[in-house]
Amino acid sequence: FPNKNSARGFEVIDAIKSSVEASCKSTVSCADILALATRDGVVQLGGPTWAVALGRRDATTASQSAANSDLPGPSSTLSTLISKFAAKGLNARDMTALSGAHTIGQTQCQFFRSRIYNDNNINPSFAALRRGSCPQASGGDTNLAPLDVQSPNKFGSEYYQNLMGSRGLLHSDQELFNNGTQDALVRQYRNNKALFFRDFAAAMVKMGGITPLTGSSGEI
Repeated sequence: FPNKNSARGFEVIDAIKSSVEASCKSTVSCADILALATRDGVVQLGGPTWAVALGRRDATTASQSAANSDLPGPSSTLSTLISKFAAKGLNARDMTALSGAHTIGQTQCQFFRSRIYNDNNINPSFAALRRGSCPQASGGDTNLAPLDVQSPNKFGSEYYQNLMGSRGLLHSDQELFNNGTQDALVRQYRNNKALFFRDFAAAMVKMGGITPLTGSSGEI
């Protein structure tokens, strides 16, 4: 549920996989292709680069219940965000840096409706803007809005500027700058894009190494 209908574009991965298989059969996993495409997409949008460790295997099963319990949701509190990332070996700094991925992409009305109508720590004009396409009562659940109102198609530090102006679209976004432990880091990332890029790249490498499938587990 935390990412319901949000993870799209896998046809791109399928197309890359088909080309790779035609040249080099049963050698490169879909998981590696996804990791490489993620890095290259970030670079193309003006973000940092990093060395992607290769050799992942693809899982043969998936668990919806594990995804529902392990992934933080759009209404998560700061303590929940920190604990869910910590459960995967990622610290609070990693979490705040990785959240900067929300400098690109969009999210659905159903995930930010509560914030724009119920939260107090939100810029009034920003709330009014988002209410225009996200009715309070019913309907419009899948209407999209950019996670970063300033630069939805550029990878930069504007996401953190938005948080400092109470223009985080998701409740979980604004939790990073809400008189809590991550406020100072949000300010640093806003004022030092190079620092954000460096920490984001390092956190992506760290996240890419979470519980790899080894031995007889998984497949290519």
